[in-house]
Amino acid sequence: MSKESGQIEKQEEASAVKELISWVITIALAVVAALFIKNYVIINANIPSGSMENTIMTGDRLFGYRLAYRKNLPERGDIIIFRFPDDETENYVKRVIGLPGEKVEIHDAKIYIDGSQIPLEEQYLKEEWTVATGDYMFEVPEDSYLVLGDNRNNSFDARYWDHTYVTKDKILGKAVFRYYPFKEAGSLY
Repeated sequence: MSKESGQIEKQEEASAVKELISWVITIALAVVAALFIKNYVIINANIPSGSMENTIMTGDRLFGYRLAYRKNLPERGDIIIFRFPDDETENYVKRVIGLPGEKVEIHDAKIYIDGSQIPLEEQYLKEEWTVATGDYMFEVPEDSYLVLGDNRNNSFDARYWDHTYVTKDKILGKAVFRYYPFKEAGSLY
């Protein structure tokens, strides 16, 4: 073997090693970026029940934004993903109705906030609310939120839970985007 062909072989080997290292670094960076995004930026949610119909349907899949409440607080009407207060191994998706410190009353399928005579406007409800329509009275603690499903006739929500309120530290993110089914993909707001 000539000296020149030996150098070419060594260069080719070095080039192949560099290429392999380049691929390993690229794949490692992609994995680290994906894990960072999954754990600190977005949360994935699957919808197993009809409690949020017609806003979110059974079988829908959506993304929540984990950073939504870093600087801002949840607002009434936000759809949140949170740890279920009665079993924190489960994540739930519901709509924020009562804010910290508020008194929320439910009478005849109408919600009244802090003694208002005008009921909360809820155009997102699936249908006429006929099941578990009140009388309920909730005094939302300062660090907590009252959440209900949009399908009030078929929603296991704060009206039934042993631990009624969702504390801010158990909110995992704001539901923002439905990605499945693909024909229904889009913003939830």
